[in-house]
Amino acid sequence: MGIRSRLAGLAALVVAVAALLCLRPAAPDGAAADAPAARPASATGIEWERPRFADRAAERRAMVRRDIQREGVRDPAVLAAMRQVPRHEFVPAGYRRRAYDDRPLPIGHGQTISQPYIVAYMTQQLGLKPGDKVLEIGTGSGYQAAVLSEITPHVFTIEIVRALGEAAKARFKRLGYKTIQCKIADGYYGWPDRGPFDAIIVTCAAGTIPPPLVKQLKPGGRMCIPVGPTGATQRLILVTKDAQGQVKSRSLIPVVFVPLTRKAR
Repeated sequence: MGIRSRLAGLAALVVAVAALLCLRPAAPDGAAADAPAARPASATGIEWERPRFADRAAERRAMVRRDIQREGVRDPAVLAAMRQVPRHEFVPAGYRRRAYDDRPLPIGHGQTISQPYIVAYMTQQLGLKPGDKVLEIGTGSGYQAAVLSEITPHVFTIEIVRALGEAAKARFKRLGYKTIQCKIADGYYGWPDRGPFDAIIVTCAAGTIPPPLVKQLKPGGRMCIPVGPTGATQRLILVTKDAQGQVKSRSLIPVVFVPLTRKAR
């Protein structure tokens, strides 16, 4: 065999071996739909289990396209979280068929689950990264906390209505949201022994921004909170604290939230 023939044969062998090394078996559609997922350590350095749900996944994808992306939410992590969390598991049975409508729904005790767009918009304002520590005031049914836990495992949430708080704890356990910590207390005072926090999200309207929450915000942290009177249009406020501890706030959009409850029920 001539030198050229030998070189050609060697080159073909190298190409074939390289192709074999690069092959990855393709998973069948939906094969991992119900398996826990984790961000690869090479990308974030953090791994945690998050439950996966195949049921009504197409409705979630449609909801994100129709009601969230088209309205300007662009954060890939937020969009992915909204596609994953099964909102129908966080609403009463009588409202499940409407779970993917872009509207708030009642969850009992005078409380509501926020519309999906607002959940996504507020989450985007926090600028969360994997590993951030985030505090939620107003657990409700637990939907917002579940969305947050798709982005970071360090989620702390407070609910003052005992029946809602206990139901949310049971729901987190049943659905497999293992990293969310929930307690029943007055959210006005935050959770000082778990702080400070990289981000705080308040899902009920306060008359003024609670000073204890500002104090528990880390330098560089962000808080999203509706502020205004009960029964009227409020303003969604973004509070930031810079590296020197200076606090600034700015108004984002008009909203209507249930009030921040101060008396345990």
